[in-house]
Amino acid sequence: MKNIDAAIHVRGESLFVNDLPVLEGTLFGAVFGSPAAHGRIRSVDCSAALACEGVVAILRAGDIPGENQIGSILPDEELLADRDVHYRGMPIALVLARTEDLALRARKRIRVDIEPLPPLVSARQAHAAGSFICPARTFTLGAVEAAWPDCAHIVEGRADMGGQEHVYLETQASYACPAEHGGIMLRTSTQATRYVQRGVARVLGLPMHKIEVDTNRLGGGFGGKEDQATPWACLAALGAHLLRKPVKLVLSRADDILMTGKRHPYSFDFKLGLDRDLKILGYELTAYQDAGACSDVSPAVMERTLFHATGSYFIPNARITCHSCRTHLPPNTAFRGFGAPQAMFAMEAAIMKAAAALGVDPAAIQRRNLIREGDEFPYGQIAAGCRAVQCWETAGARFGLERMRDEVAAFNRDNALFKRGLSIFPLCFGVSFTKTSLNQGRALVHVYLDGSVSVSTGVIEMGQGVNTKVVQAVARTFAIAPGRVTVHSSNTTRVANASPTAASTGADLNGRAAILACEAILARMRTAAAQALGEPDPGAIGLRDEVVLLRGEPTGLDWNRLVTLMDESRLSLSEHAHYATPVIHFDHAREKGHPFSYHVYGNALTVATVDCLRGTYAIDQVKLVHDCGASMNLDIDLGQIEGALLQGIGLMTLEELIYGPDGRNIYASLSSYKVPDIHCAPAVLEVLPLDTDPDPLALLGSKAVGEPPLMYGIGAYFAILQAMRAFNPGLELELAAPLTPQRCLMSLYPEARKPL
Repeated sequence: MKNIDAAIHVRGESLFVNDLPVLEGTLFGAVFGSPAAHGRIRSVDCSAALACEGVVAILRAGDIPGENQIGSILPDEELLADRDVHYRGMPIALVLARTEDLALRARKRIRVDIEPLPPLVSARQAHAAGSFICPARTFTLGAVEAAWPDCAHIVEGRADMGGQEHVYLETQASYACPAEHGGIMLRTSTQATRYVQRGVARVLGLPMHKIEVDTNRLGGGFGGKEDQATPWACLAALGAHLLRKPVKLVLSRADDILMTGKRHPYSFDFKLGLDRDLKILGYELTAYQDAGACSDVSPAVMERTLFHATGSYFIPNARITCHSCRTHLPPNTAFRGFGAPQAMFAMEAAIMKAAAALGVDPAAIQRRNLIREGDEFPYGQIAAGCRAVQCWETAGARFGLERMRDEVAAFNRDNALFKRGLSIFPLCFGVSFTKTSLNQGRALVHVYLDGSVSVSTGVIEMGQGVNTKVVQAVARTFAIAPGRVTVHSSNTTRVANASPTAASTGADLNGRAAILACEAILARMRTAAAQALGEPDPGAIGLRDEVVLLRGEPTGLDWNRLVTLMDESRLSLSEHAHYATPVIHFDHAREKGHPFSYHVYGNALTVATVDCLRGTYAIDQVKLVHDCGASMNLDIDLGQIEGALLQGIGLMTLEELIYGPDGRNIYASLSSYKVPDIHCAPAVLEVLPLDTDPDPLALLGSKAVGEPPLMYGIGAYFAILQAMRAFNPGLELELAAPLTPQRCLMSLYPEARKPL
């Protein structure tokens, strides 16, 4: 089945927030942000801006009728800065004018006097200053201190991974309209309608039932609209509530980059111990997370870093500690992978350093330590349905790993200035929200009298094809044509308290809720059909291809007639259902439990060629095996795998975020911040879905595919590094990502760094 939105996307008919018809009297917002990273506001002068043409109002913190607070996990984030500013771009005022252009012009006339205070701009700097978001957390398995004396080889080092800009096609956008009885209707680009509803209610001092939030689809999210859609929705709602006029707020790309948080930069210290047979006996990791100025979802991201710190390996003795450090940068937030890519990179960096020290192929250490069925993760869950070894062996056999190694070696013998590297990256990624309470989904299903079906869930379509999978699940359950089914927007009046569309759980939670609703309706349908056919056992009734069956034989009743029978029998054709993932639990006091419903496995072989004269490189091949379970839509899954891979390659090689000592984003536009284009894509890309049994906790056995494939991009980093080592075997390993061409060149020629 094709993606149900493909045709309207191609024709430009898909509706996003900025495509909605504008109501008469709509005001347009422009946000004035702090020009300083850290300081105390002495004064704000809006008089010149208020005098500008078309300006209706300028709102400040004192205009907020409720609470000036939008922190979702911790109450540490003001909607509008009142006395202190904590990052460049922190909202101070909202200009409302009759056109967007007039609002932007007026914004330039606002004057603010800020007493500067020294900013913290890195996690290690904040750690040294004792600036933290929350207390550190530690996961342990075994006894790591007792393991060190048994190790024949011990390596220690540092690894660093930078942040990443989301670059969703649709910037942050909200359109708020006053509703009857003092309520607000919001059309907004968010991955979490519940967060927006709760945040707006808090800011306006209203109960949540007065706030209706509707999200049709997003033009990309990648996590950047999970928590960070809330402030812009709150600002639009604030204007609409106070002025009783519609307010539209759509950030420009420049404002979006300036004012929103990114993927968390991390710095790591690691210690890895191995025995003589390359078995890892001990691993100690200390992670320093750059959370930015406010908590946002940083504690949850930190938690997933802890969960994925040992990657795809079983390590009997491990101690993983993570510090969430408060800096004076925009609050960093969710991003595809949610703390796992950083942790997995640190694990692979430690293995690479050990391999270099021992003069062995990193693959020898990787293969020796792959997690297997029955092994324990550091957080206490036991590996079940483990496919790590199967993925490794399948990739090696199907793609000819030994032949690839020979080809790389031959190329390097024949070329002096161009070198190739081959890396292997094994994937193990847990699927579920690590906060157990979020693992729930709801769906509302209506069957209409003409046999068509309407479905509303809490899931947000943002290009990942989740609505298509929901349609498939409903059509399969009812045994009807998919064309009979439509999926509506996510709306808080139809599906309340929906969990965010994040953590790769959207299809599992909401699709399974939709199936439960359909099954409840179907049970009543069987009763109606059995009565009409004089059959005492409703269980003898079945459906296939819209035909009603009795013990497997056609009855003469079809779907449309069955729907009519339901109405005539006064049986409900509507159902609201709730699904909560079973099995999962976690004890935060012990830091042990079973937090994931299942794991996704995979293995990627990556070949890269480096021009060792210039420091440039190309990704020649990525050949990977991915555990899709029993994929219900392989085209959509392959699209997700390919897109995630390229985004991961961008993270590891090209996308560089640099902040100056004053907290200024040096690469604050898409003319300087580089994202991968088609020329960065692998020349050869092969994806082999692993042939496995359906997972019972995945939607129709089809495993989540949104986040896990991003981690394959880590393989590109180490393929480039291997090529660099082929050119310079004594290369001093600087394990820092992204490995930009500049960094590659300077690492190849370290003498170039020395002053003349």
